Amino acid sequence: MTQTILRLNHKGEGVPETGAPIPRTLPNEVVEDGRIVTPSADRVAAPCRHFKSCGGCAMQHASDAFVADWKTDVVRLGLSARGIETDIRPIVTSPAQSRRRATLHGRRTKKGAMVGFFGRGSDALIEVPDCKLLDPAIIAAIPMLEELTVAAASRKSTVGLVVTLSGSGLDIDVRDAKPLEPQSILEMSALVERHKLARLSWDGEAVATRVPPFQIFGAGKVTLPPGAFLQATDHGQQALSDAVRDILGDAKQVVDLFAGCGTFTLPAAEKAEVWALEGEASLIAALDAGWRMATGLKKVKSETRDLFRRPLLPQELRKTDAVIIDPPRAGAEAQTIELAQSGVKRIAAVSCNPISFARDAKILIDGGYRLDWVQPVDQFRWSSHVELVAQFTKPHMG
Repeated sequence: MTQTILRLNHKGEGVPETGAPIPRTLPNEVVEDGRIVTPSADRVAAPCRHFKSCGGCAMQHASDAFVADWKTDVVRLGLSARGIETDIRPIVTSPAQSRRRATLHGRRTKKGAMVGFFGRGSDALIEVPDCKLLDPAIIAAIPMLEELTVAAASRKSTVGLVVTLSGSGLDIDVRDAKPLEPQSILEMSALVERHKLARLSWDGEAVATRVPPFQIFGAGKVTLPPGAFLQATDHGQQALSDAVRDILGDAKQVVDLFAGCGTFTLPAAEKAEVWALEGEASLIAALDAGWRMATGLKKVKSETRDLFRRPLLPQELRKTDAVIIDPPRAGAEAQTIELAQSGVKRIAAVSCNPISFARDAKILIDGGYRLDWVQPVDQFRWSSHVELVAQFTKPHMG
């Protein structure tokens, strides 16, 4: 059966004239029984030899220029579906081999263990020794992760290995592992020392810490709780932070909503007093500790608050010059409704979901805000994901 690919869906799969989406195809390509008959001019040889079998990447068959344009269009189409037009800046893309955080999986074998990513649409585990996505320090740690898998996995189980490159070494959280016996804890402590890991955790509970694993947020050094959210690449974090900094300008009083561990809070505190709010107490505690250990920063007030159930109200924002808001993928509809009624002059909106962002943007615009520009950021290279920062202002307030 011969089919022509019309467009890509939100997963980056080719949508033909009829039938189910076809992965790893591009618009205008002619496909016959799963074989590319007429390739697109945008088709390239995948840079990674694991691409055909590994499910970690979706878009290595497309040129960088095509992916950049496609992800920019994802943002534009999300906005246009809500009747919104604005200036969309050129996308900023993280380089290859820059992912500092990833979830690998491990399984025991007759001879030891194997570690890698799942195959596309399957539970087959694919080893990726030449991965072009991960930071080389993570690739170099695969033999150690195999050793860890032998200790953590039962004969038939699969363990998750959340690996984060910190400023003091690798920070690893083992998920779905078998319980550790007292002797095993001693063995894991020895493994941490032998491989110079920063920290090893078991389902979110620290087992052994050689040195606190820290991340740099502006002038602050923050030790994240095990498995806590972190921007995927340092490059991406910097691009997002630079855009947020531009929006804040000379603001003196800033509120950071969904602040996490302080990715944007601490850079903002170099010039402004910041009120940081986050629903998870452990993240707020890490942010507060990082601020207290830093020098040269202005006051940061840290508060644990569920912004979905108790959004910040307009009267609580009376003295605020600018707001940073960086919600989870579902967006922050309840908080945005309150924010739209406020008199805050500038809003720096960060999002990892163009669709929920467009919904919330429409709420702000209906409340009198202007969407000045959007900056797409692609730190999940070769995936279908795209992030963004957007500037909102209330024109009548200058």
